[in-house]
Amino acid sequence: MAEHLLSVHDLHCGYGHKEIVHGVSLAMDEGEFACIIGANGCGKTTLLKNILCLEKPFAGDIRMQGRTVVSMTDQERARIFAYLPQAHTPPFPFTVGDVVLMGRSPYLDRFSRINKHDREIAWEAMRLLGIEDLARRTYTKLSGGQRQLILIARCLAQQPKLIIMDEPTASLDFGNQQIVLSRMRELTKSGVSVLMVTHDPHHAFFCADRVFAMQEGRMIATGAPHDVMTRERLEDIYRTPLDVIDVDLRNGAETTVCVPL
Repeated sequence: MAEHLLSVHDLHCGYGHKEIVHGVSLAMDEGEFACIIGANGCGKTTLLKNILCLEKPFAGDIRMQGRTVVSMTDQERARIFAYLPQAHTPPFPFTVGDVVLMGRSPYLDRFSRINKHDREIAWEAMRLLGIEDLARRTYTKLSGGQRQLILIARCLAQQPKLIIMDEPTASLDFGNQQIVLSRMRELTKSGVSVLMVTHDPHHAFFCADRVFAMQEGRMIATGAPHDVMTRERLEDIYRTPLDVIDVDLRNGAETTVCVPL
């Protein structure tokens, strides 16, 4: 049987002496878009931080392509994982091209410099996202949606196996949310995998191949979006009455929406 790209087994983690995540297991494959859903405080971000080794787990095992993540160096992890945070503004007015080139840092040591190959990779990342015309613009002067696409390009410049995103559309308007999610969905066709935390069931229906549902620090369901995000389960997770409805769109496509009552 083929080895999973990411494998988390019986993970226990938290902060100090307080355990937040209780025995969580999950697996992802290459080219897969997976979403973690759950109410505030259920342990989603804590789980991500431990996968990224930003926190040390109490117990359990995290592996990428069979290798234990905690045994890797920071540089090795940076070549495997890329992290996309919520929208942010850096303290210095870098150009867009410079921000994307920062993604090449895991491949440099203290004696090496950015070279033509690094610049070609960064340019290709911007081209894939349709933002190459922004290369000379000042990052801090762009819109939130544009900045998130630039951060995605920076992630791609790392050439990772897995991009991890923690509510990357939280501060974006409706239109920019759809642009960012659509571009990320398209990228998985090239073999890059995406693991995204979201509070919005719409996003998981829109882009996920697989959904991990968490509640009170435990994984309560794993599977395809329609199998996991049933009306009963979503009502239990979010403590509100709602309907899950299949909708025919005017372009002939179909989608599923979650509507609070």
